[in-house]
Amino acid sequence: MIASIVICAVTCVAMIVLILVKPSVKIGKISIDTYWVVALVGAVVLLASGIANAKEVGKALIADTAINPLKILVLFISMTILSIYLDELGFFSYLANVTLKHAKTSQFKLFLYLYLIVSVLTVFTSNDVIILSFTPFICYFAKNAKVNPVPYLAAEFVAANTWSMALIIGNPTNIYLATAYGVNFLEYVKVMALPTLGAGITAFLMLFLMFRKQLKTPINGEPEAAVIKDKINLIIGLVLLGVCTVMLAVGSYVGVEMWIVSLSAAVCLFVAIGISSLARKQKPIELAKCLKRAPWQLIPFVLSMFVLIIGLAQNGVTEGLAKVLGDGEATVFKYGYSSFLVANVINNIPMSVLFSSIIESVSAEFAMPAVYAAIIGSNVGAFLTPIGALAGIMWSSILKEHGLKFGYTSFLKIGVSVAIPAISAALVILWALI
Repeated sequence: MIASIVICAVTCVAMIVLILVKPSVKIGKISIDTYWVVALVGAVVLLASGIANAKEVGKALIADTAINPLKILVLFISMTILSIYLDELGFFSYLANVTLKHAKTSQFKLFLYLYLIVSVLTVFTSNDVIILSFTPFICYFAKNAKVNPVPYLAAEFVAANTWSMALIIGNPTNIYLATAYGVNFLEYVKVMALPTLGAGITAFLMLFLMFRKQLKTPINGEPEAAVIKDKINLIIGLVLLGVCTVMLAVGSYVGVEMWIVSLSAAVCLFVAIGISSLARKQKPIELAKCLKRAPWQLIPFVLSMFVLIIGLAQNGVTEGLAKVLGDGEATVFKYGYSSFLVANVINNIPMSVLFSSIIESVSAEFAMPAVYAAIIGSNVGAFLTPIGALAGIMWSSILKEHGLKFGYTSFLKIGVSVAIPAISAALVILWALI
């Protein structure tokens, strides 16, 4: 038991240190994120030492169950590809520019519109894609308009990581925890709609109170021309995303797993765009860029963390943690706040893998409340510190590229002021529902 704890602890500490100090390294022209390399090394050590049973790990990877990490990765990456393709065609930039145009000279209107548009898009796409798409736009606009970008960057980041819990597809942590316990698309929506709404409204009010004075200054900048690169292919992409979302909702009732639906949609995208490009004698450049931008690094990272958690489970660690947390009437709050904090120690994806294993030891009566509470913690925990989620790491990297200093303390200041009220609102509503 001690050996498995030490290896996992050292892996997580090393991963956090590198995220803060050296998030990536360059080998020639190739840039490699360090967080997944550290996780992979930890998993290899655990397997090579025999602390984690390699046969059991192998069985888990090929098991025909909802918790199979390969299925979860296929689901998330497929949905991400659909969203990235829309971004490559300029869809999100177009919406951002339209938002700016309607705000005119009012910073408050822009703040409100930006929060709303990011919230809506995140629900149907992915928080990571929205952050990658909108953050550069905000940086460029703020510089040209000579306004402080912080209120808008905070609104974007908070909205993306709050409303991502509305649907099961919004975050890989939702997918992992929900599918591990057999929650289908519609069941998830029924439970999570109101807690998400509560957290979203609370987060916006807290953000507004923080930045209300800065938002009184008028905007002097002009929006850039919004351009859609290919309207035909955009329609194809939007239709496929819409059909995919509907099929995810009804798939469980006709016996089709979500990963098959999302993978089919992604394959259809490539086939449809390929045919469209051939018919018009064009090169499918956006598809190539789409593949390049897909979050492939999640594959070694999630699989490695899966191995580490299996090692802990095999050595009785997760069962011990379940006893410490316990269950009962306060299950929602214990698992909600603990997952919220643990996500900011080891990142929200490994936290979700860990809590999925811990919840196996929770009594049947309180297992589902614990699952939904952990999902809330995994999403809202993303904006407490930069370590809370991969989205925070990517967001911070983009800001550095644009010469914006947004240190750990600044992040934590906004995080404490917004994240704690937001998660509290969501957990109270969840507790009242369940």
